[in-house]
Amino acid sequence: MDLTYTAADLAFRDMVRGFLDTNLPSDLQKKVRNHLRLSRSDYVRWHQIVARQGWAAPGWPVEYGGPGWSATQRHIWEEECARAGTPPILPFGVNMVAPVIMAFGNDAQKAHYLPRILNCDDWWCQGYSEPGSGSDLASLKTTAERVGDHYIVNGQKTWTTLAQHADMIFCLVRTDTTVRKQEGISFLLIDMKSPGITVRPIIMLDEDHEVNEVFFDNVKVPVQNLIGQENKGWTYAKYLLGHERTGIAAVGRSKRELLFLKKIASEHYKHGKPLMQDPVYATKVANVEIELMALETTVLRVLTRESHAPGPEASLLKIRGSEIQQQLTELMVEALGPDALPFDTDYLEGKADHAVTGDDAAAPLTGYYFNYRKTSIYGGSNEIQKNIITQMILGL
Repeated sequence: MDLTYTAADLAFRDMVRGFLDTNLPSDLQKKVRNHLRLSRSDYVRWHQIVARQGWAAPGWPVEYGGPGWSATQRHIWEEECARAGTPPILPFGVNMVAPVIMAFGNDAQKAHYLPRILNCDDWWCQGYSEPGSGSDLASLKTTAERVGDHYIVNGQKTWTTLAQHADMIFCLVRTDTTVRKQEGISFLLIDMKSPGITVRPIIMLDEDHEVNEVFFDNVKVPVQNLIGQENKGWTYAKYLLGHERTGIAAVGRSKRELLFLKKIASEHYKHGKPLMQDPVYATKVANVEIELMALETTVLRVLTRESHAPGPEASLLKIRGSEIQQQLTELMVEALGPDALPFDTDYLEGKADHAVTGDDAAAPLTGYYFNYRKTSIYGGSNEIQKNIITQMILGL
């Protein structure tokens, strides 16, 4: 595999850098680089800036509004966005439900939903996990009963990321209780403004309102919002999770965070010398950097399989990507030592220009560390990913 960029690739990278230098608002860049909290309007503003350029959905086919980029170009785009410090394009619409609609939706669903996802007219959230149905997702209990031209949905979803902002939710629901659990699940698109939906916040360890519980009480959903065939939703769910797990690798972001880690480790001292000169700590940083380089190569190998949807190899990316992200946050807190203890919510939320301790870089990092305990759990826990690898790759 040749990892050397061609002259055309380098020209593309220069074009991307020029766009980011010109169009990325400085206030959004500051928030991202300093690990501050992003608002709904922050995400939407950046998405719509990129959409006007035609680059909001790098992996989409041209026929649906994608830019027609190669795997290498998509990788360059993600890497340059991370380097510049852009807000992420949230994956729930562009990278998760959209591929399912393209692959399994009907023409009317494609015509209605895909342009709205592309332009961020609709904010999507994911209705998969339930209390008692996380890694064992097929045990979900939220039901959808067909009554005429509607389904009546009852149940609960949990850990629903940013559902407090969402216009739409894609949901796995049980439509048949008499068959094997994987065979009685359907995939529904539900308007979050529907009567009977209640969203309740779950406040995380970093005191942020990032996830929610979502309750469905006799919610009417038009049958036309069913994706594909009734009771075939498990197939669509697995297809979606392949796209989600590939994205979780987040190589570009981890490369940016590695540079940030080296910076703070060079500014904090141990025995009168920068921590990066401590051989034990420097070895830890070197090890995670080597793992990140290996992950990047593996991601490129997966992405260059242009003719295939992500398969079980996406589980490899999810495991290593999440572990590396956690290791980076652990090393950041280790570098700070006692300076990691203060937690300044006002600074994180933009209510103060600087941290109360005077160390703006350090203020968010303990919360960042706590928040990233989630990465080995969401998208299917790493233990479940190891089972998938064992069965579907190793054949054990």
